[in-house]
Amino acid sequence: MPADLWPDPTALGLVTDLYQITMMAGYAANAMADKPAVFELFVRRLPKNRSYLVFAGLEQALRDLLRLGFSDEQVSYIRGLPAFRHVPDAWFKQLRDFQFTGDVWAMPEGTIFFGGETLLRVEAPLAQAQLAETFLLSSLAYPTLVASKALRCVQTAGSRPLFDFGARRGHGPQAGFLCARASYLAGFAGTSHVEAARRLEIPAIGTMAHSWIQAFPNELEAFEAYARVFPDSTTLLVDTYDTLQGVRHAATIPQAHAIRLDSGDLGPLAQASRTILDEAGRSEMTIVASGDLDEWKIRDLIATGAPIDAFGVGTELITSRDAPALSMVYKLVAVDGQGRIKLAPGKKTYPGAKQVWRRLDSVGRFAGDQVTAAYETADGIPLLQQVIAQGHLVGDLPDLQSIRTYTLAQGRALPENFKGLDAGPAYPVSYSQALEEEAIRVGLTTG
Repeated sequence: MPADLWPDPTALGLVTDLYQITMMAGYAANAMADKPAVFELFVRRLPKNRSYLVFAGLEQALRDLLRLGFSDEQVSYIRGLPAFRHVPDAWFKQLRDFQFTGDVWAMPEGTIFFGGETLLRVEAPLAQAQLAETFLLSSLAYPTLVASKALRCVQTAGSRPLFDFGARRGHGPQAGFLCARASYLAGFAGTSHVEAARRLEIPAIGTMAHSWIQAFPNELEAFEAYARVFPDSTTLLVDTYDTLQGVRHAATIPQAHAIRLDSGDLGPLAQASRTILDEAGRSEMTIVASGDLDEWKIRDLIATGAPIDAFGVGTELITSRDAPALSMVYKLVAVDGQGRIKLAPGKKTYPGAKQVWRRLDSVGRFAGDQVTAAYETADGIPLLQQVIAQGHLVGDLPDLQSIRTYTLAQGRALPENFKGLDAGPAYPVSYSQALEEEAIRVGLTTG
């Protein structure tokens, strides 16, 4: 039988880097595994052409964090690795009984954030907090990339609906699920991914394939056959052969309510298509455009007055092609009550648990953020909220519709000069005096 690479959802402990496991064993050997530790997750700097990011993926990350564990087969596998040859047998039994029992604070999913701000804080026994690193980073970075890309598209498109067409272009089948969720919470109107739509209870959106048209003797017969089978959802793909002739054929189909343009110079084609439809008495038919679209292409189409009513975004969304990776990191900031710091150039961290405060102006727009020690207070709204206490959810997580509403409100509260597609001035993020002084003190004593 072919190998199965899908992980067992009840045994996710090995979905990690090897060094996380070796450090757990090392902590145990040095009587450090149960020392109280604090780790924080943040993005060091924003990617090129990004003035902000949207925090996403929290629901799935927390669900899986609470299910981290090891099967008997996995423990046996670890025991057989050369690196663990001298590890006492008692540690392997502890591994089989592993369960996360710590506390987690996080920004609400859908929060707009900026470089250097703590997004999530884990307070747990050192070995537990260590194991969470790879899983949390991989669970949060990708959805955050997609949600950020999606909100940029939504802000650019204005009132025009956007659809996620990315499933076939993703880096593996699971990417389609994450992209559908992340784009919907950022304002997309639906997804072509059927199983994601079913599970998430969001609109499933689809049109037709070029192969359908090619399978029939001619384009008109293909359109007529499609309309007979799907009279209530007839969007016709018009660019398999001659695009404008395809529009003329579509205009003769009474059930058709839209056409889709998927190639060519979309602006002029949309203009010509609109004229053909209107002259045929089909002014009610709308025009959907797709084909390697991103926020810049959508902006340019709208700026030229292209009469496009909706956009399908696929490859550029699901890969976040212009910014496909984040400098998201997860760093130890305290152990056994003592602050810890990293001093490497370009990778400096601040010691101790933190909170992020956001000030709003008189009309509710973001006016500046301050990162403080967790025990401090500051002007504004505290963004980090406790979501897990002693290994259990503090309360019900918000549903997807609530997260979507919150994300769009965050987008409206972003000052206009940060909504541009090219990165402008950096959003003001400062660090409290207490943090600065503690960083100097810890740096002097540990460096």
